[in-house]
Amino acid sequence: MSGSDYSSGPTGPIEPTGPSGFSGTKKARRTHRLRRALLATVITGAVVVPLSGAARPEIPAPKPAVLAPVTAATLDEAYAANRANAAEASRMAAANGHRERAAADRAMADPSRHFLTFDGRGPGLATEVFGDLAHADRIAVLVPGSDTSIDTYDRFRNTARALHERLTREAPQGTRTAVVAWLGYETPGTISATVATAGRAEEAAPKLREFVRQLRAIPDRTSSAGRTSSMSGASKGSAEEGPHVSLLCHSYGSVVCGRAASDLDVDDIALIGSPGTGVDTAGALHTAARVWAARGGDDWVAEVPHVRFDLLGTTVGFGTDPMSPSFGARVFAAGDGGHSDYFRPGTTSLTNLTRIVLGETSEVTHG
Repeated sequence: MSGSDYSSGPTGPIEPTGPSGFSGTKKARRTHRLRRALLATVITGAVVVPLSGAARPEIPAPKPAVLAPVTAATLDEAYAANRANAAEASRMAAANGHRERAAADRAMADPSRHFLTFDGRGPGLATEVFGDLAHADRIAVLVPGSDTSIDTYDRFRNTARALHERLTREAPQGTRTAVVAWLGYETPGTISATVATAGRAEEAAPKLREFVRQLRAIPDRTSSAGRTSSMSGASKGSAEEGPHVSLLCHSYGSVVCGRAASDLDVDDIALIGSPGTGVDTAGALHTAARVWAARGGDDWVAEVPHVRFDLLGTTVGFGTDPMSPSFGARVFAAGDGGHSDYFRPGTTSLTNLTRIVLGETSEVTHG
């Protein structure tokens, strides 16, 4: 339902042809019914009939590094420990014939990489930092959707890098920014029963809440306070009260953010390419954060019926479209891009996401 997080998904709607003489309205209604029927058939098959195929072989890796709570003073130690863990994971994977995973782990062990967490077991988990987190005034946390793992991590990393590069160029003088790519949960597969249900999101929600809680404690506010004289009024507030944190949730990641929202200490939540959040209104998220929503003009997720129903004891679907006026989010322009294009350099969506992170909300354009 959410599609591959940073790869292509279905390219457009199914357009069945009806008999000649159908009016445009009748044809549209028939198409709408067929789409919903097709979705129900696919979901039923996914839930009732287990997916065939051999199970993925387990890839050996060491347990994650044991670290004390990370602070600005211990960030470098945490980064070094996680790089060492990634290097060991690469050696173990190579020794057992898993060449592609060994290469992915080895890339993560590069001295230039900064990981708050790394776990090479199974599909893998990782939290990477871009920018000066120790002194950041504005922090963006990216939450990915389906089919994101260590094996596909580079495409997720590229989105975080693109956002950080744009923030670096656009941030007011004296404002420091950081972007965190949070692969902190096991994402569902695009072709699986789990992608149409909230199970993975419910498992991820407490992890995301705890991560944000720890993240807020990392920046050194004493150092930042010394810069307030050269910062804008909005940035002064951030320096004195703590960093401004924006949560950018893509595809199935918006389901995760929806489940976690009520206890998340964040300033903004942006739902992009969302299949829904599991609630019918932004108010039902029970968050004090500003809730934003956007969808590209060529994003296939627009064709996913925004429904929620019980099937064999399982709730399937995620309800109201966050783009709907009835949902009540602040809808912003995302241009004509597809499901994988929200962080592509030069796009309207990246421009507006940058403005949201920087607190320039009056500059955000609307579709």
